[in-house]
Amino acid sequence: MSRFFVILACVTAFVVTGIALSVALRGASTGGDQFAQCRESQVAGGDIGGPFELVNASGQTVTDVEVITEPTLVYFGYTFCPDVCPFDVARNAVAVDILADQGISTTPVFISIDPDRDTPEVVGQFSENMHEKMIGLTGSAEQVRAASQAYKTFYSIAGDRDDPYYLVDHSTMTYLVLPGYGFVEFFRRDIDPEKMAETVACFAANA
Repeated sequence: MSRFFVILACVTAFVVTGIALSVALRGASTGGDQFAQCRESQVAGGDIGGPFELVNASGQTVTDVEVITEPTLVYFGYTFCPDVCPFDVARNAVAVDILADQGISTTPVFISIDPDRDTPEVVGQFSENMHEKMIGLTGSAEQVRAASQAYKTFYSIAGDRDDPYYLVDHSTMTYLVLPGYGFVEFFRRDIDPEKMAETVACFAANA
């Protein structure tokens, strides 16, 4: 066989192998993922989310199993937040209403990362004002920290803690959690309620 045909055969084998590997990797990346067509983010599942134990508006200690009983939108914020939290939580509430119009029941959850000021009563009033279905959760500093760490969120008091009007720097993702599946998707602040509802509906249909 001439040198030309040897080179051609090698190149052909390399290309075919590359195509096969690409297809194999693509299949492995989805891993038979039933939600593959629903995902918008690059992060899917993994070690985000998990068990938590917090306190609801009635002062009762509840777990994630008791809270997440249907598609759930989880947001970490605080009631004294001057701008970001109210807008994000209101967006989530609108998405819940859009989904309700489609016959898809969804629960919005607000977890405070400011337990010193956000008592169960305060969190309850805030959540009720935002949406009648919203579940407000707070807890001890340790309980809140554990929940935040489970969802890989960030928060830090900005300024003097002794100032009654101190602010809290925090991450602003909303997490979609499904019972039996756990965390499946997150939403950034720039996602509008219509797109959020569309994505949640896709996950709900494929669960």
